[in-house]
Amino acid sequence: MSLAPRAVLVHRTTEYEELVARHGTHGQAAFFLSSRGRDIEEVAERHRRARRALAEVTSAIPLTWRQSLVERGDLDRFLFAPEDVVVVVGQDGLVANVAKYLAGQPVLGIDTDPGRNPGVLVRHRPEHAGALLRSTQSAASPFDELTMVEAVADDTQRLVALNEIYLGAAGHQTARYRLGLEGDGGVVEAQASSGVIVGTGTGATGWLRSVWQERGGRLSLPSPTEERLLWFVREAWPSPATGTSLVAGELAAASRLRLTVESERLVAFGDGMETDALDLTWGQSLTVGMCGQRLRLVC
Repeated sequence: MSLAPRAVLVHRTTEYEELVARHGTHGQAAFFLSSRGRDIEEVAERHRRARRALAEVTSAIPLTWRQSLVERGDLDRFLFAPEDVVVVVGQDGLVANVAKYLAGQPVLGIDTDPGRNPGVLVRHRPEHAGALLRSTQSAASPFDELTMVEAVADDTQRLVALNEIYLGAAGHQTARYRLGLEGDGGVVEAQASSGVIVGTGTGATGWLRSVWQERGGRLSLPSPTEERLLWFVREAWPSPATGTSLVAGELAAASRLRLTVESERLVAFGDGMETDALDLTWGQSLTVGMCGQRLRLVC
């Protein structure tokens, strides 16, 4: 007998909750903000909208389903199961935060603050959650299969991201490394830079796009489902020992970018989650390319 589906609701602590936790009470948080010309009511109202949306989605889960609630900070300790349907209640970035922990489970993005969020990944309203949850159990349910990026170190450490992977110094100081494309005739360049970004079409709406715009947009941005990545070196520094000829490019499905560390410590992290990073030391190598798994986002 198969298990009933489990709806896993993913949310994050609101700005209001963080303020009250830091200052002790609502009144003290309000005083702190007012002393800086801010009104706590704006933050409190966003908190109430987020909690109403979470309550509405919870009540829409079919009665025969199981359910779990997980906060963003606990994602790395939560065990997702094959029969799960992941419901992200919050912002677009929260979908990216959860994507790396999944293995093909459908993801339903619920926008708690329409008009404030871009809605690229949280595409649906709370009132539609019930019908959308039931639709995930149909073979005809439409999904977008979003491309992801992965980094694999020579010691088997592995990192997966939906938007982008950053490789560089932990404190964003100068990173020193050797960079090259696998299968490109062995062309390798020693570089000193602010790090390397490798991103997907989904990431092309965020950090990757800002770098792309600074470079004049000469490369075409991939779509979220396209099997193509873009990579950029940030602020490469020319010197007698380091070059700037390999600073941007595309990675097709089978292509890999290889980086060999020439610093005491570099890190690789995905989607802005610096607390979940790969640590790399002098002489270690890391390859970055397209990930075999996809994020199945409910249309």
